[in-house]
Amino acid sequence: MEIHHCVIVGSGPAGYTAAIYAARANMHPILFTGAEPGGQLMITTEVENFPGYPEGIHGPQLMDDLQKQAARFETDIRYEKITAVDFKGPIHKLWTESGEIISAHAVIISTGASAKWLGIESEKKLMNKGVSACAVCDGFFFRGKEVAIVGGGDTAAEEASYLAKLCPKVHLLVRKDSMRASKIMQERVQNTNNIEIHWNTVTEEILGENEVTGIRVKDSKTGEIKQIPVSAFFVAIGHSPNSSPFNGWLDMDDQGYIITKPGTTQTNVAGVFASGDVQDRIYRQAVTAAGTGCMAALDAERYLTNQGII
Repeated sequence: MEIHHCVIVGSGPAGYTAAIYAARANMHPILFTGAEPGGQLMITTEVENFPGYPEGIHGPQLMDDLQKQAARFETDIRYEKITAVDFKGPIHKLWTESGEIISAHAVIISTGASAKWLGIESEKKLMNKGVSACAVCDGFFFRGKEVAIVGGGDTAAEEASYLAKLCPKVHLLVRKDSMRASKIMQERVQNTNNIEIHWNTVTEEILGENEVTGIRVKDSKTGEIKQIPVSAFFVAIGHSPNSSPFNGWLDMDDQGYIITKPGTTQTNVAGVFASGDVQDRIYRQAVTAAGTGCMAALDAERYLTNQGII
């Protein structure tokens, strides 16, 4: 049975960066792309906040560049998903969707997190045409314009506050008559003059053909329906970390984010590391994911060296 030095699960900025560093350290990594090669950036059009691209770059092109860089250093990239693992003992086993068993001394998990969506048809139709799940990523494109954001938690409150610095009017749509956000975040939103909170509000449709022109919303108490003209619609109802194959093996928080030891990417299992959005519930940016991918590769290299494997 061949035991590989390093297996990387996931192919977003974290996974590809980990592969670049691991390959350059002669760890001969195998990278499994998963069901969505490239991750969330594959559904992002213009990326202007990733260092090194002064004119901006399309998300798919950025991921293609990272993939080519990883392949240049002979990363073994496999277009397959890991469905199960066995992390007991020093040799870690991973099952692919085709049933192959892969054994490795070190495993880097970079499976990311998926944004939660409302599930309405117009949301899909206008994706990247004014519909976004990341105000910090895309809010800049709508500076000087009225926008809407849906959500009631800390993320929605934080992103509404961020948008309020760029836009003359921010419509915050809250499904209930109260918010789940922390008290200080609620106060910040309520005390921001250009944020209008719409309580008991359900989004029925996002309006527009090739770009967002408005939204149609319904008051869940009165049944009143109204249209609000906006140029962008941000969804901030949470993310789901893609950590299910590792349930029962790795420590996770109540939302399923993998817990790592402070200042490292080390999980509770020796030789298993986590990077990117699957362990980051706070920042969720491409550049921070790439940074932790680098950290994970360096942590894995140190682990393999200390074990006398490389």
